[in-house]
Amino acid sequence: MRVLGIDPGLRRMGWGVIDVAGNRITHVANGVCQSTGDDLAERLLSLHRQLHRILADHGPSTAAVEHTFVNKDAAGTLKLGQARAIALLVPAERGLSVAEYAPNAVKKVVVGVGHAAKQQVDHMVRMQLPGVEIAGPDAADALAIALCHAHHARFSGRLDAAIARAGV
Repeated sequence: MRVLGIDPGLRRMGWGVIDVAGNRITHVANGVCQSTGDDLAERLLSLHRQLHRILADHGPSTAAVEHTFVNKDAAGTLKLGQARAIALLVPAERGLSVAEYAPNAVKKVVVGVGHAAKQQVDHMVRMQLPGVEIAGPDAADALAIALCHAHHARFSGRLDAAIARAGV
């Protein structure tokens, strides 16, 4: 399974791709989409095109996006929601299933604590993906989201297999 993790943002959208084979998880690529343009529509289109290129280049089989919560101001929250829509739309356009995870759930899986600091997330991503060169904090968060999805998918697969063996 190849997982694309996306950390939505209007100016910087982090992304990370990992491969999962049994208990083995390996880093494929990571980076940050920087939006360009003067107005909101141009910036969203820029993110849309960049994400399409990433999917074409890396061919993930599934995607995971961080679920964002309300910011301090309504206008900022709305703009972030529009960027998040791009993060959900592009993988869906390619026929991928897209999972969503709350930030605390990602931190709990990757770090072990739901309220971990960004530095702790970065450190644990590096521990789980030895030798990885991370393109910045947004990319580290995206890799953490991909790792969270990989762990959830492995657990789900084990649960499905146990239910099948039990004949339920």
